[in-house]
Amino acid sequence: MTCTLETARLRLRAFEEKDREAFAAMNADPDVMAHFPTPLTRAQSDTVFDRILKRSAEAGNGFGAIELRADGAFAGMAGLNRVAFAGPVQGITEIGWRLPRQYWGQGIASEAAKAWLDHGFGEVGLGRIVSFTVKGNTRSLAVMRRIGLTRIPDLDFEHPLLAAGHPLRPHVVYGLSVEERGT
Repeated sequence: MTCTLETARLRLRAFEEKDREAFAAMNADPDVMAHFPTPLTRAQSDTVFDRILKRSAEAGNGFGAIELRADGAFAGMAGLNRVAFAGPVQGITEIGWRLPRQYWGQGIASEAAKAWLDHGFGEVGLGRIVSFTVKGNTRSLAVMRRIGLTRIPDLDFEHPLLAAGHPLRPHVVYGLSVEERGT
């Protein structure tokens, strides 16, 4: 990730080594990871962290840290990422977020996501941005709606990285095009 974005309360920046421990703690929390196959061990989280750093360096953007401007606290991750796995959203840029439990319900995910949407449609020049999750992830679905994404049922998919029959395999897709946004 090559840019830093700022909002009224947040600094959205590339991950740094100092974020690794807080990132791992977030990924180890069963509540945070309730809509993923399992919480991550420290080694698994470090692998994900390293993969994010690599992909961000190669692509110029990706997921990065959410930092509170008031005190510099790590408040999660958010960003834009080109979908690499096979399926109907492959090659489209997704917007995503994950926050530690203590930051839920404060509008942080929506504030970060809106900034990333502005950046994606503005400076990056994307034509469409999507977001996806399992049907039961009501918190993320609410953020998707708050930031102006709408359901695109034709793009719903079975996540190819999960085994057939896995209860988290069915995913719903929301999205927004630059034309729909009016920018």
